[in-house]
Amino acid sequence: MLYDCRSLADRDRGIAAAIEAVRNGELVVLPTDTVYGVGADAFTPYAVKALVDAKGGTQASPPVLIGSRHTLDGLVYTLPQAARDLVEAFWPGALTILVKHSASLRWDLGDDSGVVAVRMPLHPVALEVLRETGPMAVASANKIGRPAAHTADEAREQLAYSVRAYLEAGPAVDPLPSTIVDLTGEVPTVVREGAIGLARLREVVPELVESQVA
Repeated sequence: MLYDCRSLADRDRGIAAAIEAVRNGELVVLPTDTVYGVGADAFTPYAVKALVDAKGGTQASPPVLIGSRHTLDGLVYTLPQAARDLVEAFWPGALTILVKHSASLRWDLGDDSGVVAVRMPLHPVALEVLRETGPMAVASANKIGRPAAHTADEAREQLAYSVRAYLEAGPAVDPLPSTIVDLTGEVPTVVREGAIGLARLREVVPELVESQVA
């Protein structure tokens, strides 16, 4: 079902429905500060699999969205100072960081490398959901090979009944993808430059470099 979160009453119903759906292992579509995302409880393996299946398969593990900076500390064993500085400067916002997650976490994101992509989005609807559900595996709300959804209605055209609740909040304000910084090695590395440019990142972490992979 689609809920128009631009209406206060529908927003409350939609957020409640989304929270219930995630807790039941179902999928939801929600707005972020980039494009719309389709998400599931990160700690429910069959829900993560349903997310991958809904998109038509994927070669990469879905990123994890969180509703609070403090949640990050519970997901990682240690956090480099560069990661803390970047999070302080750009979260919530369009910055995804790659970090080594704690080995004790009971989740299955489809990758056993021990690395997870984490972001805290700058969107009130997404944050309200995430603060109740906890970490969610979230990928762009579109089928593989098709355009990213800029509205929940566009996502519904592609994902249809595989999703329990669609939260509509109008067109994506900034459809540029998030910038991704790898913080698992000795030197912080930009692996994808998106909404946050390299110059801005280096104002916070001067030693940051660009990936040499084409």
